[in-house]
Amino acid sequence: MEIENEIDLATQRALLDKVRRHTGIHMADRKWTLLQGRLRRRLQALDLGRYRDYLAVLDSKPDEVGNFINLVTTNETSFFRTPRIWDHLWQQLLPEWFRQHRGATLQLWSAAASTGEEAYSLAMLCEEFRENHPTFKYQILATDIASHVLAVGKAGHYQGKSIEGLKRTKPEMLAKYFQASGDGYLVSPTLRSHVVFREHHLHKRLDGASRFDITLLRNVLIYFDEEGQCSVLENVRRAMSPGSTLIIGESESLTRLNVGFDFEQPLIYRRQDGFHA
Repeated sequence: MEIENEIDLATQRALLDKVRRHTGIHMADRKWTLLQGRLRRRLQALDLGRYRDYLAVLDSKPDEVGNFINLVTTNETSFFRTPRIWDHLWQQLLPEWFRQHRGATLQLWSAAASTGEEAYSLAMLCEEFRENHPTFKYQILATDIASHVLAVGKAGHYQGKSIEGLKRTKPEMLAKYFQASGDGYLVSPTLRSHVVFREHHLHKRLDGASRFDITLLRNVLIYFDEEGQCSVLENVRRAMSPGSTLIIGESESLTRLNVGFDFEQPLIYRRQDGFHA
């Protein structure tokens, strides 16, 4: 079926509003072309010729919302993305936490985990630290709104650009924590035993989880307007332990927001104790 190219403004605005309602992502009108391209594949799959027909499907079939979320979210990630973050974790955050919390379990949260490379990077770093500190214990929660990327993380099977980047930057980690499997590599059982993947919407409170000592909320705030950023950061802050650390993305900053985090250095913030939103 041929899909229409010209869409009425009301339908465009309604679909852009659906993005905000279901994901919290603010898409301006100028982003319509991007959204249209992503939705076109879904219209073809459903044999729909008009975007207003897809809007009707979203309104009448709740199960379609998951497919919509998967289509409209951006899920770019890689192993050990932004090296200075990982250097800071290794040189300062892990040793500092271990000195102050002997016998406890370090709780880490990859709060926009996508396909899991960030969570498994955390696990690799923690395993390396544990080799030098045998009593060190850790657990990682990896969450994302998109079910299809979480499925990749749960499977722990990587190939293509993701693996090529790890092979180029940290070949020793690839050899140590992955095994060849088919046309890719499978994460070791050791790493997988420390990572739990779970679907979560950042605009909602995270229930039933431990309070986190280190939270990575990277390259996701840029998709929200200021109101959305404040809402997400408040939910994240409430899930964190007193004095814990928040790490954000390289193009993000919290300095103009009153959200209960103190600046430590670029990308690194400390949760304020006694802050009231």
